[in-house]
Amino acid sequence: MSDKEFINSTSSQQRIHFLGICGTAMGAVAAAMQEQGWNVTGSDTAPYPPISDFLESRNIPIAVGFSAENLPQEKSLIVIGNALSRGNPEVEAILNRRLAYTSLPELLRTHFLQGRHNLVVTGTHGKTTTSSMLAWIFEFAKKNPSYLIGGIPNNLGQGACFRDPKTSHHVILEGDEYDTAFFDKRSKFLHYLPELVIINNIEFDHADIFENLDAIKLSFRRLLKLVPSEGIILINGDDANSRDVSIDAPAPVIEVGFSENCGHRIHEAWQKEGFAGFELLGEKFEIKMNGEHNIRNAAMAAAAAHFYGIPLATIREALANFQGIKRRQEVVGVVNRVTLIDDFGHHPTAIRETLAGLHAHYPHARLWALFEPRSNTSRRAVFQDVLPDAFEKAAGVIVGAVNRATQLGEEERLNPERLVTDIAATGKPAFYEPSTDQIITRIRSLSKPGDVIVIFSNGSFDNLKSKLKSSL
Repeated sequence: MSDKEFINSTSSQQRIHFLGICGTAMGAVAAAMQEQGWNVTGSDTAPYPPISDFLESRNIPIAVGFSAENLPQEKSLIVIGNALSRGNPEVEAILNRRLAYTSLPELLRTHFLQGRHNLVVTGTHGKTTTSSMLAWIFEFAKKNPSYLIGGIPNNLGQGACFRDPKTSHHVILEGDEYDTAFFDKRSKFLHYLPELVIINNIEFDHADIFENLDAIKLSFRRLLKLVPSEGIILINGDDANSRDVSIDAPAPVIEVGFSENCGHRIHEAWQKEGFAGFELLGEKFEIKMNGEHNIRNAAMAAAAAHFYGIPLATIREALANFQGIKRRQEVVGVVNRVTLIDDFGHHPTAIRETLAGLHAHYPHARLWALFEPRSNTSRRAVFQDVLPDAFEKAAGVIVGAVNRATQLGEEERLNPERLVTDIAATGKPAFYEPSTDQIITRIRSLSKPGDVIVIFSNGSFDNLKSKLKSSL
């Protein structure tokens, strides 16, 4: 029996085991499988709140650490998380025992997405914000959506929710172009049976798995080949790469953007004191966010919701009440009149757009950028020459140590000392501080009341946020 046949032959006696169950998506899907009658177990290295509390509330047992002994002895389906690879003791035991296994994207495809309206939000930047806005619009419109988002929208309180397919007909998915699993190197979004696809933008990223921009564009072209003729493709009409991959797409394509060629053109965009607004489809919208990139994100979400018949007035009201996403320009404290902001940005474009938006929000403040090269691309030298320009709107920059630096050769690795030298050459203070304690000491000596400190990292940055908040 294939893993797909196994997945589709559900009974209350069947067992499913999740490797890496404490990921946000894995945990949500595990709970959804339990609701459908499966006997669910899982394992992970270090279960932590809130997902560990969530799973405990569902009486889903978690084995701490990976061991072959964690695997069920009876006939089971195993879901292997994206972070797991060969050498993991459970992975090795699964292969040696020839157990049925699958990836999380394929489990979603075969068990949750068939026969439903799947809205897949893609692009190098803005996926989390756009999919959060879109899920909130559907929730606000009482459409009872299911969703899978790589962040936590404040309006929804969780990043993943899979409701009963009998009553939840729409699924909003943040579509990641990253690979699916160690045994499936296709992009995750190729599993999602899209009816609607949003492409916010396309740039080079994920240097650990994509050789160049053309390889990324090929994956997007493959995605668009999956959209049915009755579906729709919404692309950033101002982005040449997005337009390029949509050529000869088999489904209708609508361009969304500021250009005259855009079928859904953004008009009368404005920003003021942390708010932004625009006109689209003859309706005026306002959001409690800043930055041109967030105007684009909101316009994409509005265009997608409009395709599914949600009234423009309802979309307008939903966006006006959208409360943002954790770790996306999130104000985490104001201490001694210094504002501390946490942001997930790690790609040069995301950093540049975030700083531009914050500069518009805090026009009279000095913006200090604290940057951790942590992602699989930002810690590589691929962005060495373009990163300095990303900090144009910052008053000063402090760069931390390259995360997991020893995993990369010297020539392959970002050189933080050279980065700060190049930034300093533009006339602004820039420092390389290899530890969080040194970063805190440095920023305390530089900052003063009225300043804004922005922490850029796609990880914990050694808990810099909390440490800095306490120190200030």
